[in-house]
Amino acid sequence: MEASSCSRRQVRGLGRLPMVWPCLFLLLVLQSCSPSAVAYLVGMGSYDITGPAADVNMMGYANAEQIASGIHFRLKARAFVVAEPDGKRVVFVNLDACMASQLVTIKVLERLKARYGDLYNENNVAISGIHTHAGPGGYLQYVVYIVTSLGFVRQSFDVIVDGIEKSIVEAHNNLRPGKIFVNKGDLLDAGVNRSPSAYLNNPAEERSKYQYNVDKQMTLIKFVDDELGPIGSFNWFATHGTSMSRTNSLISGDNKGAAARFMEDWAEQNVVTKQAAHVASVHQRIVSAAIPEPNERNDDLMKLASSYKASGGRQLPGSSITRRIRSTQQNKPKFVSAFCQSNCGDVSPNVLGAFCTDTNRPCDFNHSTCNGQNELCYGRGPGYPDEFESTRIIGSRQFLKAVDLFSSTSEEIQGKVDYRHTYLDFSQLKVNVSTSTGRQQVVKTCPAAMGFAFAAGTTDGPGAFDFKQGDVKGNPFWRIVRNVLRPPGPEQVKCQAPKPILLDTGEMKEPYDWAPAILPIQIIRIGQLVILCVPGEFTTMAGRRLRDAVKNVLTSENGGEFNSNIHVVIAGLTNTYSQYVTTFEEYQIQRYEGASTLYGPHTLSAYIQEFQKLATAMVAKKEVPTNLQPPDLLDRQIGLLPGVIIDATPPGVTFGDVSSDVPANSTFRKGSIVNATFYSACPRNDLLTDGTFALVEKLDGNSNWVPAYDDDDWSLRFKWSRPLPLSPTSFATLEWRIPEDAPSGVYRLRHFGGFKQLLGPIKHFTGTSRAFAVR
Repeated sequence: MEASSCSRRQVRGLGRLPMVWPCLFLLLVLQSCSPSAVAYLVGMGSYDITGPAADVNMMGYANAEQIASGIHFRLKARAFVVAEPDGKRVVFVNLDACMASQLVTIKVLERLKARYGDLYNENNVAISGIHTHAGPGGYLQYVVYIVTSLGFVRQSFDVIVDGIEKSIVEAHNNLRPGKIFVNKGDLLDAGVNRSPSAYLNNPAEERSKYQYNVDKQMTLIKFVDDELGPIGSFNWFATHGTSMSRTNSLISGDNKGAAARFMEDWAEQNVVTKQAAHVASVHQRIVSAAIPEPNERNDDLMKLASSYKASGGRQLPGSSITRRIRSTQQNKPKFVSAFCQSNCGDVSPNVLGAFCTDTNRPCDFNHSTCNGQNELCYGRGPGYPDEFESTRIIGSRQFLKAVDLFSSTSEEIQGKVDYRHTYLDFSQLKVNVSTSTGRQQVVKTCPAAMGFAFAAGTTDGPGAFDFKQGDVKGNPFWRIVRNVLRPPGPEQVKCQAPKPILLDTGEMKEPYDWAPAILPIQIIRIGQLVILCVPGEFTTMAGRRLRDAVKNVLTSENGGEFNSNIHVVIAGLTNTYSQYVTTFEEYQIQRYEGASTLYGPHTLSAYIQEFQKLATAMVAKKEVPTNLQPPDLLDRQIGLLPGVIIDATPPGVTFGDVSSDVPANSTFRKGSIVNATFYSACPRNDLLTDGTFALVEKLDGNSNWVPAYDDDDWSLRFKWSRPLPLSPTSFATLEWRIPEDAPSGVYRLRHFGGFKQLLGPIKHFTGTSRAFAVR
């Protein structure tokens, strides 16, 4: 009625015009008088970024002995694009990787520019990592982060860049009118503070404002297509990706990757409107659930299974490699769910606490040692001693909270899409700080340096030798070792105090930069949601201070667009990586996080100051110019990991032949484990991106084998091994934990791979185990 009255007022006096003109004018007036029907365009995308599953050191624990040798489940890049129909747009990508990489970000932006021009750029694209410690390393450009991977690993780098680009392209192509909703709630049992002694050094008055010494709040946004309905969700919650230990060798997204897998499986089963209470047992996708339960008696199943022997290995054309089961389900839109990282610096998923492995007693509170040794102090997850079970439990807890928030959300996001971004030289940034007397003082950040306690590691993954957390003095022997590499100068020692410097990485330049100096900071706004993109791991209190500082700027401006109902989240490990950020008070204690705060005691103050500038510019609708750019060191990278020379099998054996088969005439109950071992080849020959090395097939009828589970499923593990370090012979073991809700029937295991000859291209192969019955 309001539009009609408006139109009557506007068209008065036009009666002499031909009737067609008033009609056209009426349509224009109706459009201008009515509120816009489309607030946002939303699009989701995802793609496989699983790197080499053999020979490559894993990124996170800096443990040279942690070498990839198989797949727990696959890694993904997950992206959303949100755009105003005729305005700005933003991209956020969440990686199942330890962290973002400056070099990866640079190359992704180059590809986007070549494809879309200036539509996507460093200002409106954010790339964030979940911080799994179970993904292949070698994809960062600074020396200190690729030492244990024997330098740069081009294969790790390329698959991540490719996957990010493809996920963004998919999200861009999926842009459609839609709505976004936001919800938040507490998750109490998925993280504990692993450095409580440092947290306690924060002012008591400040600590008294918070009930917990870690952030318990999860913030979730839900994407709803105007026609298709719910299409995805992203959430931010702080807990480390260290449920999988420093000895694990299977590629895994850890607890956040698992939560995303569970959530996407749940959504694909068309139960997105159900409450979290009804989904507690949903952890595996059953592709073959549409196949009816067989009516045969158990002995008939076993008889049918016994008629299918191992197939023996055979070669395949490359085009015949089976794509992942999820990739072949294109008859309906793909639901994308990401569990993003936040201020997780001092937050551990090992919620039972840290204990000494020799005595089972709690570790020393201040130094996390056992009789003075840090190597014996380990955090325990809720599934202790089974790290896979701990990963499942912490992943499930995040998943169930996300489902609860997703199902109950009602607050719609409304408002502008905006962003601000700049580069800063953190090696010499001037910062205004308040003194104890309340006066202002100008201090500076320092060139990057790592303290002695860095080498002690954490309770999630302790270091070696005689290092310990909380060390503010250092060790004479290790000072001698340090000085061989690079002795820090007096100014650097003073700037970093009380940190005793073990590695002066910011001033080490051979063969190229050991640590970053120029870092990006970024704010992304979607209505009342504000994402602070930080290039490191903020501790709990550091993150709280940053969020509060930015929120105060955004809400205190007179006549501003923000009110108290604003959701500010921190996206950690975004766009590049620069280790940790503690508060000034935590830095004094020099636990692992303080020793890994690269730019000195005023690092957090520098971040707060510069984010306040970005927020002020956003409110004032001003741009933030910068003359800085991070270096592109791709052409200077050195990689020492040898390539695959040749794969071989014993005489008379073919790639894909079974080495150790499922026992003949076997029947397995649900919940038991089935495995078979195949003669295989190095997985580095072909990553089988968006494909699979392992498959469980189910017999449909008497002759048709249907894919049921692949190496992206929680229940199926792909393990690769060599009998000797330089052996050209290798084996693949497929290990299937039969889900409780797997349909009864006849199954077999299938392996895919590619082998390298001394000369010629990679050739692909497959082979199957003998069949077995499940009841």
